[in-house]
Amino acid sequence: MHPSESRILQLQFLNAISLPVFTGTRIEGEGCTSMQVALVDKLTGQVVSSGLGSSARVEIVALEGDFDGDEREDWTLDTYRNNMVKERAGKKPLLNGDVIATLKDGIGVVGNIMFTDNSSWTRSRKFRLGARLLDNIGDVRVREARSEPFVVRDHRGELYKKHYPPSLSDEVWRLEKIGKDGAFHKRLRKERVNTVKDFLVLLFLDPTRLRSVLGTGMSAKMWEVMVEHARTCVLDQKLYSYSAPEKNAVIFNVVGQVVGILSNGQYVLADKLSEEEKVDARQLVTSAFADSDKIITLDDESSLNMASSSDLSIVQSSSNLPSEGNFPEDSSFHKLDRSTFLPPNTSSPDYMQSVFSVGGLSTFEDCLQGVDHLTYPGQASDSLICDTDTMNRAFCTDEHLQYFETDCSLENTINAFRPCPSIPIGNPQKAWNVLVSVLRWWFSIKRIIARKTRVR
Repeated sequence: MHPSESRILQLQFLNAISLPVFTGTRIEGEGCTSMQVALVDKLTGQVVSSGLGSSARVEIVALEGDFDGDEREDWTLDTYRNNMVKERAGKKPLLNGDVIATLKDGIGVVGNIMFTDNSSWTRSRKFRLGARLLDNIGDVRVREARSEPFVVRDHRGELYKKHYPPSLSDEVWRLEKIGKDGAFHKRLRKERVNTVKDFLVLLFLDPTRLRSVLGTGMSAKMWEVMVEHARTCVLDQKLYSYSAPEKNAVIFNVVGQVVGILSNGQYVLADKLSEEEKVDARQLVTSAFADSDKIITLDDESSLNMASSSDLSIVQSSSNLPSEGNFPEDSSFHKLDRSTFLPPNTSSPDYMQSVFSVGGLSTFEDCLQGVDHLTYPGQASDSLICDTDTMNRAFCTDEHLQYFETDCSLENTINAFRPCPSIPIGNPQKAWNVLVSVLRWWFSIKRIIARKTRVR
């Protein structure tokens, strides 16, 4: 412990100010926390939790935003006072509320304080928040606190503030560099890009067109800031599958970003695709938005990594964002909002592939009937979704296993993702659950057969 005469003490804000700051709104720390100020020993960096000054009173003040004294050097008390900002003539006190805080064990909580005026009239058009000790603690010099500079906007501007992060349902002007009812907003609205979701869909499927819509008035730097802000939008984990006749199935997220494709029994992630495959995939997603009744909803990517990765080849890597696309001129992407890929009703065209070859079954409908009529000990009578452990025990004897082809391919199984409008099924979600259960059971049987083969 240093003798009090040799100690160098300073006040210090312990957290940063939450931005943006508006007049009439409480000043808070990041994460909606209360601002805190502490008395710190400059030599050790430790909070002075006891002794002289640890329970002193502190005044919160407004400072000029361009008060740029070197943090490593001490400023004089006069310099600090000269940089304190007072209210404009005829205005209320610039800082209103609990401007006095009392330290407890060296730390004080800043109360409910707010600015009554914006910062546009100051030298730098910004403020800093300051804190200075009110009580005399002898001959010890206590250096005042100073926050980072920040802009204070009028409260009416809060109605137009940006969201961090934005949500999919936010209006598109909540993004950086797009002002409400401004030129960019009007251009986007004309193209039916009304929400952040619409913006992201067009960004992933046809960024060139989006750039063209915004025009030359948007600089490269503005574009970069806007896109970076849009990409911070939090998406759910659901994925969607769609395919057209004679095409691979494409896997994508709610804003049309291609995650991967199902091709020849393999799930290939986006950054492993060739440029031609990426273009085809984006075209399939565009078609999906125009034909949403045939989209299959997946819970997440793990739905594609079912059971045994040795049977379904998964190419592991991170997904890259597509850079080019051929989005149709009729702006059909807006159909994404219509139902957010809700499963079709029983009267809509079916989207399941008819080929599902397990034990000689030729159609998916046959597969469902076959499951209904399979008999084994412990059979589940009321549900098509059976416990795989029970099924394994039922079929683990040689008399049952001899009827299974051990080298059959999963290609036809994976083809169940593909649409076939000619074969209706009752409940798409039920069919998907059946598919998952049968696949898990099928893999279990293969492992049992492999173990028995090795034993022999």
